[in-house]
Amino acid sequence: MKHKVGIAGLGTIGAVVARRLTAGVEGMELAAVTSGDQERARGKLADMGASAPVVSPEELAQRCDIIVECAPTAAFMSVAVPAMDAGRQMVTVSAAALIEHMEIVDRARANGGRIIMATGALLGLDAVRAAALGEIYSVTMITRKPPRSLKGAPHLQVIGVDMDAVSEPTLLFDGSARDGARGFPANVNVAAALALAGIGPDRTRLQIWADPTLERNTHTITVDADSARFELKIENIPSLEKPGTGRITALSMVAALEGLVSPLKIGS
Repeated sequence: MKHKVGIAGLGTIGAVVARRLTAGVEGMELAAVTSGDQERARGKLADMGASAPVVSPEELAQRCDIIVECAPTAAFMSVAVPAMDAGRQMVTVSAAALIEHMEIVDRARANGGRIIMATGALLGLDAVRAAALGEIYSVTMITRKPPRSLKGAPHLQVIGVDMDAVSEPTLLFDGSARDGARGFPANVNVAAALALAGIGPDRTRLQIWADPTLERNTHTITVDADSARFELKIENIPSLEKPGTGRITALSMVAALEGLVSPLKIGS
């Protein structure tokens, strides 16, 4: 029997997942999607040869046993609440939204639901989770992105920096992962995921730079723990549709889905 998969949001990430499911993922079928622009979503589905209906988040939770959450940050709870109330599994990369709404974890626990945080654009998440079983002394992440990848972030209005005017590497934020996620909700899900895996959003330190010398979204992570000290760096190629989102993020969602049904799962 195939798992019925629903996709919440058919944008940069959701469209890639939908195409993969339509092409064929063993043990899974695309059963429904939800979107803020239903007509556009229907057009995308038709173009990829998918026959799934476009429904409401509530109907998505009723039709599907696995929900792939790819909606904008502001819509996270409108997808997560009905999914958890129905006891579904929800795969997401919206760590920035999750740390602001950790009560959804209690809702999942009460109803037999499960929230699966896909790795997204972050490498080394398994190592951080393992280190957190001992004692982690510090976690620091430095994010450097081309200015176009940071456009629209709320924090830019607070500090009054125009991304079109940035001509040299510029420090935009230096603080906790929690505050960084609030100021850059569409840009630092990686930092929020790192915080959830490690020592929490208030102790995880984050710097965000706009760097016009770069073409890729770059994250450097340093972890100091009683079990190991390690440094990780990843350079993600921005997606064409949404430069703030790396191409690898959507592929991470597909990998997380496959890990739910594969007879061999690599990584913890």
